[in-house]
Amino acid sequence: MTSTLTGSNAAWRARSLRAVWHPCTQMKAHGAPDGPQADSTPLIAIASAEGPWLVDVEGKRYLDGISSWWTNLFGHGHPAIRSALVDQLSRLDHTMLAGLTHAPVVELSERLAALTGLGHAFYASDGASATEIALKMSAHHWRNAGRPGKNRFVALQGGYHGETAGALGVTDIALFREAYAPLVRLSATVASPDARGAQGDETAADVAHRAARALEAWLAEHHAETAAFIVEPLVQCATGMAMHDPAYLREARALCDRYGVHLVVDEIAVGFGRTGTMFAHQQAGIRPDFICLSKGLTGGTLPLAAVLTTDAVYEGFYDDDAARGFLHSHSYTGNPLACRAALATLDIFERENVLAVNLERARMIDALLAPLHAHERVRNARRIGMIWAWDIADAPGNFARRYARHALAHGLLLRPIGSTLYAMPPYVLEEDTARHLADGALAALEATLAEAEPSLFDDERALP
Repeated sequence: MTSTLTGSNAAWRARSLRAVWHPCTQMKAHGAPDGPQADSTPLIAIASAEGPWLVDVEGKRYLDGISSWWTNLFGHGHPAIRSALVDQLSRLDHTMLAGLTHAPVVELSERLAALTGLGHAFYASDGASATEIALKMSAHHWRNAGRPGKNRFVALQGGYHGETAGALGVTDIALFREAYAPLVRLSATVASPDARGAQGDETAADVAHRAARALEAWLAEHHAETAAFIVEPLVQCATGMAMHDPAYLREARALCDRYGVHLVVDEIAVGFGRTGTMFAHQQAGIRPDFICLSKGLTGGTLPLAAVLTTDAVYEGFYDDDAARGFLHSHSYTGNPLACRAALATLDIFERENVLAVNLERARMIDALLAPLHAHERVRNARRIGMIWAWDIADAPGNFARRYARHALAHGLLLRPIGSTLYAMPPYVLEEDTARHLADGALAALEATLAEAEPSLFDDERALP
């Protein structure tokens, strides 16, 4: 049996709705398998992809404006990554990493250490797992250090670090946190440094300082029981691309040092050039105790996550007693194919001077997006690196779902978060594809707002 998709979207939609439970989705929004789709969110069957484009089974092309959930850095089917995977597949597809090692995992670990200043990479398959690893490592480190009471965590209001049980403990998105609260050991949260919270004539740096004082107050009272503070540096993505000044990270680093608490930076979404530097926390000039990586690590080709930490943390586990070792594993830890894809991704960064090229690319895209920035319903138009976001004032009900449907009609994959529209495209847009993104994003907004506008005849009280 072949997995090549041919036929119609409708046929594949029906089969998928009978057999597949799609992630983070209210399945009823897609309609019944054999029912009408007129008022449903389209379910598109993708047959192939190339560069920034996804192509469905009927041949329609969609610009991947969100990099397939923020993973795809250099376009789909990049020849260098594909070639590396083919070569690796001919050598070694997989082996367990317990008691064994292999070249791709060693070389990747060395290169990530050189890039981050942290070493001893521990591997997983996804971002939530990376969060779990960092939290477990932190608490276990304090236990090994004779301080087992330091086993709680603190995070930012509106923060997102994954949806597994441990990661949900430090995630503050109500939709996820409330549904599974009885199963989760919820962490404390402190004020977000989101620059949109500026009061009066406050600057983004002022908001950051004010939020840091809230963290300081909390740590002053609770540091004896706190293992780590976890933060998404510069951008809290899932809460609506909330951006903050790097000053917050500097103050958080100093506070964690003062109170003996680990600093965990979650670079899962914002790492690998997304904010303009290789890693977002580098804009603050700090070094964390843990860094969580995933998504763009393999250029969006294969699942892989990594957690890197300091020599001090690593040495806290180095012992003759197995119970003092780090007790975590999964069967595909450090998979050779995924590691080889990550190595090829890092090669592209070096060979193509990606960070410097992206500075010019972002300016070009930003200029084309000017009409969207200036739209009368847009508030807080903002950008950092290759992330754009716009809050839509008086957004109609079901704005995100309505907008996504209109974006698809204009050949774009864009999925707003609540009333926040955002774009995180691959790093390969040229002027024509960037113009398609800009024009389509604006047209989809106009269509969404027009669809939601009531006419006189929608209100019987206005009838003559």
